[in-house]
Amino acid sequence: MRLDLGLIGATRIAERAIIAPARNRADVTVHAVAASDPARAREFAARNGIERVHDNYDSLVRDPGINAVYISLHNSAHHEWAVRAATQGKHVIVEKPLCLTMSEYAAIKEAANGVEVAEAIPTAGHPWQAAVRQMIDTGEFGGLRRVHTRIQFLTPADGTYRTRPELGGGIFFDCASYWLQAVQSTVGLRGATGSGESAFDGPNGTDTSFHAALRWDDGREATLDCSVGPKHTAEIEFFFETASVRLRNLFRPTTAALPLNLSIKGARTEIRSFPPIDYYEAQLDQLFTSPDSPGERIALLAGIHATARGALVR
Repeated sequence: MRLDLGLIGATRIAERAIIAPARNRADVTVHAVAASDPARAREFAARNGIERVHDNYDSLVRDPGINAVYISLHNSAHHEWAVRAATQGKHVIVEKPLCLTMSEYAAIKEAANGVEVAEAIPTAGHPWQAAVRQMIDTGEFGGLRRVHTRIQFLTPADGTYRTRPELGGGIFFDCASYWLQAVQSTVGLRGATGSGESAFDGPNGTDTSFHAALRWDDGREATLDCSVGPKHTAEIEFFFETASVRLRNLFRPTTAALPLNLSIKGARTEIRSFPPIDYYEAQLDQLFTSPDSPGERIALLAGIHATARGALVR
């Protein structure tokens, strides 16, 4: 599919995830941008060679010269502009999370009549996920018992949307899509029930640490511990009956085309390596091809966050 794109949001992630990899492709071109501050949009367009600047988002989604939009606003605005763009007949790429509630997801699905909608999760589709899925399916190391994911991002600056709950801020919404997608593509999410815990004691009542869990009737579980802090950490470990399989530096290929390794410890210790891949270049190849439902992820994301909020109220 050829993408003639407009950017809703003049953001650093738009430069990294869309503009930079599009320079190497003939099937993706960025034609337009809009931002909450038109002056910032003009500066962004000049820096990145974008031909048109719109004064507002509504003008951009009506631009007849684009057939798709990329949305990288604060999390609480994703749903509104996905619906508005889809209603204008534009394909939609939304930076994760796609939305925050199932009612928002239903509205996006209804609006996407004849257009495609994709949630941009750059880690999705990396070959390590298929390799772990094969280990599970073949029983190479016996049955899977547990999956644990640990992510720490650097403490966000005061005043950004990440410190404002009304804008969808907080560490869980920042991390959950990566976790849920990885579990979905390896273990599967069918039959899972979710729960969450947080003190919500960060700036403005945001969550700066969060524990989430998925559980299945057969006793398997997948957990996430995420937080903000002084250093960046991202790893996921699968615990089988006879071995553990660990992936460190989950986000390493967001910086360049770099390799990832699975470290296996059991009766023997081995490393299974995967060739260098740039997440953002690969993402453009598979945006609208994933067989996994974003609805499964959003249902669990919303439910887990709600259980944590509800527990705090009680």
